[in-house]
Amino acid sequence: MRMTFRWYGEGNDTITLEQIKQIPGVEGIVWSLHDIPAGEEWPMDRILNEKKLIESYGFNIDVVESVNVHEDIKLGLPTRDKYIENYKKTIEKLGKAGVKVICYNFMPVFDWTRTDLYKKHPDGSTSLFFEKAKIENADPLELVEKIANGVNMTMPGWEPERLSHLKELFKAYENVTDEDLWNNLKYFLEAIIPIAEINDIKMAIHPDDPPWPIFGLPRIITRKENLRRFLKLVDSPYNGLTLCSGSLGSNPENNVAEMIREFGPRIHFAHIRNVKIFENGDFIESSHKTSDGSLDIVDIVKAYHDIGFTGYARPDHGRHIWNEQCRPGYGLYDRALGIMYIWGIWDSLQKNSGKC
Repeated sequence: MRMTFRWYGEGNDTITLEQIKQIPGVEGIVWSLHDIPAGEEWPMDRILNEKKLIESYGFNIDVVESVNVHEDIKLGLPTRDKYIENYKKTIEKLGKAGVKVICYNFMPVFDWTRTDLYKKHPDGSTSLFFEKAKIENADPLELVEKIANGVNMTMPGWEPERLSHLKELFKAYENVTDEDLWNNLKYFLEAIIPIAEINDIKMAIHPDDPPWPIFGLPRIITRKENLRRFLKLVDSPYNGLTLCSGSLGSNPENNVAEMIREFGPRIHFAHIRNVKIFENGDFIESSHKTSDGSLDIVDIVKAYHDIGFTGYARPDHGRHIWNEQCRPGYGLYDRALGIMYIWGIWDSLQKNSGKC
């Protein structure tokens, strides 16, 4: 397993590369050009500048997270082809720079959804929270305003240029069914996977977060059967998964460790985090420790060890602890603790198997 750490870029993150360098076992930075709107081609000079900066600290740039897909592609509009062409050109440039994995998603309108960015835990820490009843009864425009005003940093999936057209987007999706979304995803994959193969870049789709429909919008990357269907749309080793334990695991019907064991060769990127699920369907993001949430993180890490996983992993969202002022879910301290918890499990598995 190759440990990485998500970083939002110089001047756009409260965390420095120097700090990340002090977390044991981190060899790569998961990065992006967050200011470039979805659908636009990434400039090569910007890519190379980011590469130079990250590599100057001894990290690799192998994983890019958030080469976002334009809504016209998800909607299947006639304009989608020009945005797909831009996406293909970006893949080619990232391949030339040495990138190995691109993480993206195919969620309509929202990349992820929470109702509270700073819900307090009994110990005084805070984290992202999803209140099911509030979503079911909420005006999405009011929720957007609350989330957008809750942080003064960029958040993938909540870009201003996207949110400024929210009413129009909801109108556009009114008659889009799950099957329409599947067909539009297949069209996209059939166009980009051959380019990914040529440039030796593994495409890794992120599951829907949370993994069920919200606000009447279709959601399809939600459970084991759908992951299986997705991988068959274009049956190539370059068409794979970002297996996010927290996204999939927020539905108690999803057995994350079982998915890892089934889809192992097609998992190109692992997001490891825990969530605590309540009986009413609410969930809150907890520490990585198994007993603090509803997911068996020990068994999840063991599943990766059992399949001989050599791909990229990162600790996903963490709590906000020790009064850290940071981007919601992306503080330094709790994610660093998460890494050490994951390494502790991994090292014990290695030792028991005689590999260390």
